[in-house]
Amino acid sequence: MPIPEDVTGDEIDKDVRQELQSLPKTLAEDVAKNLVMVARLIDEDPEGAYGYSKVALRLASRVAAVREAAGFAAYATQKYSEALAEFRAARRMTGTVELWPVMADCERGLGRPEKALDMAGAPEVHKLDKAGQVEMRLVAAGARRDMGQLDAAIVTLQSPELASNSVQPWTARLRYAYADALLAAGREREAREWFAKAVEADRDGSTDASDRLAELDGVEFVDALAEDASDEPGEPAEAAGTTDASPEDGDKH
Repeated sequence: MPIPEDVTGDEIDKDVRQELQSLPKTLAEDVAKNLVMVARLIDEDPEGAYGYSKVALRLASRVAAVREAAGFAAYATQKYSEALAEFRAARRMTGTVELWPVMADCERGLGRPEKALDMAGAPEVHKLDKAGQVEMRLVAAGARRDMGQLDAAIVTLQSPELASNSVQPWTARLRYAYADALLAAGREREAREWFAKAVEADRDGSTDASDRLAELDGVEFVDALAEDASDEPGEPAEAAGTTDASPEDGDKH
């Protein structure tokens, strides 16, 4: 797959670059460039990221960072079985537990929420850092919802991290998940309160909490350009062809 000229491979993390030092120099550079493309595309074009991850995997399947990147690219395209296999391979190579929550979420994606809950109660969870433990809580709550256990999902999300007023990288998503679970359980007033709290914490727009809050408040967003166009009187038929046609602002999105 083509690599843009502005991609050098130097953009990758220092730890990944160190892993690639086990490869011949030219090969390491090629793998690095493909990993950069995975990271660049995974949010906006997951299928494209998946394609670059397969190239990197073909070039260096024995590098843990490559297996991990392939796992995340497969996960982003909902290829959960493939993602789980790659995450397991990366974990065997590194011996770390940081991929445990996303592995559990793959089990959910494969329709095995009970397995995800088993993983949420495993000893590996105690080895996770705070962010990993919060992620595991989110996965466990999702598994409860998969099983129709809404009240249990709500209880699962109730934690010191949820109650804390400090804003951490995970705060918005945790509050959002709690609000969504409350709403699913019919507790609309509480859900509105927590969607509002999620908006306060969501500094980078990682959730659609503001849209959900507006929806609960009955706010309807109207396309002002489309409304203006509909209010304009029709042009007389005789004059319709007398001016040069040109794109209008109303064509912009």
